[in-house]
Amino acid sequence: MGGSSPCASCKLLRRRCAKDCIFAPYFPSDDPHKFAIVHKVFGASNVSKMLQELPVQQRADAVSSLVFEANARVRDPVYGCVGAISYLQNQVSQLQMQLAVAQTEILCIQMQQESALQQADKSFLLPTNHSLDSSISQYLNFTSSTNVIQDPAPLKRESLWT
Repeated sequence: MGGSSPCASCKLLRRRCAKDCIFAPYFPSDDPHKFAIVHKVFGASNVSKMLQELPVQQRADAVSSLVFEANARVRDPVYGCVGAISYLQNQVSQLQMQLAVAQTEILCIQMQQESALQQADKSFLLPTNHSLDSSISQYLNFTSSTNVIQDPAPLKRESLWT
């Protein structure tokens, strides 16, 4: 950064911050912890190489990812980000199961309410005279089970791939 205070990486590494310092745009002097944690996990040389290999427009996202991964590695040295992702996936799975149970309960309650309403409607609408039921069934001619049309030839099964 030349004239002003050195960037966080140059401060930590105790060197003079050049005008073309690759770290200066991404590790400002007012946030030294950001570079310290990345340096601790990845090393300044490796971070410098990574940033130099990337186009300028992708470097800010890369630094953000490095900081996130470094923080995750400090919290969980074995799994890092994968541990956090796994935890969140398990949480999503549990919440999806809870949602499915709740939706099932809602459906059961709705079905019970519909059944109760239908029972109430039937008891209100149905006449007490059973002769009406028999006259309707005679009119519709459903009193006998022999009225069902049956095809004498059973369905022939054919393969779709032959």
